[in-house]
Amino acid sequence: MAMTGISPRPGILDIIPYVGGKAHVEGVSNTVKLSSNENPWGASEQARQAFRALSGNLHIYPASDHGTLRTAIAETCGLDGNRIICSNGSDELIAFLCHAYAGAGDDVLCTEHGFSMYGICARACGATPVHARETDRHTDVDALLAAITPATRLIFVANPNNPTGTLIEAAELGRLAAGLPPECLLVIDGAYAEFLDTYDDHIALIENHDNVFMIRTFSKIYGLGALRVGWGYGSAAVIDVLNRIRGPFNVNAAAQAAAEAALRDTRFVEKCRTRNAELRRFLTDGLRRLGLACDTSYGNFVLARFADEAEADGANEALGLAGLIVRQVKGYGFPEGLRITVGKGADCGRVLAVLREFLGK
Repeated sequence: MAMTGISPRPGILDIIPYVGGKAHVEGVSNTVKLSSNENPWGASEQARQAFRALSGNLHIYPASDHGTLRTAIAETCGLDGNRIICSNGSDELIAFLCHAYAGAGDDVLCTEHGFSMYGICARACGATPVHARETDRHTDVDALLAAITPATRLIFVANPNNPTGTLIEAAELGRLAAGLPPECLLVIDGAYAEFLDTYDDHIALIENHDNVFMIRTFSKIYGLGALRVGWGYGSAAVIDVLNRIRGPFNVNAAAQAAAEAALRDTRFVEKCRTRNAELRRFLTDGLRRLGLACDTSYGNFVLARFADEAEADGANEALGLAGLIVRQVKGYGFPEGLRITVGKGADCGRVLAVLREFLGK
């Protein structure tokens, strides 16, 4: 029965719901999922053991202050634990930030090919998402600064970016932070930060600017996507605001324990980082030899660009029929693109073999 008299706030019905990477291909079994940038080596054994150890205490509420996990993050990253907030995936932090700092009449600014959750969360709180152009699929600081208006409240910049995989230097982010009005909060999304050999956590930037905030996730290199754990770091004032709208038990006990164990298992993280770099290079070089354009990626995926949308559609179908599921990124402004997660060595080899046959190379 149709409901009458009840309608959502303006802008809600304009939201195009987020659609995760496909996990199945109809009629095809034994598929390999390369569509969601998951760690093909999974979580470390230490994280799995910590998760299993919680099975006897499922009746007990989790720690609402995430104290043990925050301490582990602080010790590992050299941060002030009192200025860390934990969340149900980094998506929850994006939503918190939008609800806390933006509303009707406000703008939320991000880059042309930025993560779609920025716009979704902006609309959910009544704000307007605004996109600044990128230059050759790289974040353009000058374009972001030019797009700032008196209505701008939040700026989201993913570094490395998704789905392009491109990186901008810390000095450019510093220039962006220096050019912001004080009432505008810059959010640096470092979901793929751990895949870099050396990564500037932008701590100095955060220490020198109260209006700079960083978000991270345990879903990528730590292999805990199923448990949904994220965290953020910023000024004490911003942390205080976000904790006022955070649910008291937003991160379950098993997720907190597994995340702490994963964080402290530095040997496993380094192994994943090294292997990803090797296979990312192998996949990128192979795609380029096939005549496919792709930028140097700093994440655990590569964005391959085909001649046109039709060729990308055909390649996606060929890969799917071979049991290789990749991500179409038409909604990100790349109808000619396929985002391919860096899988294990055999998976990368199969991707290249299927594309070689499809392209007649």
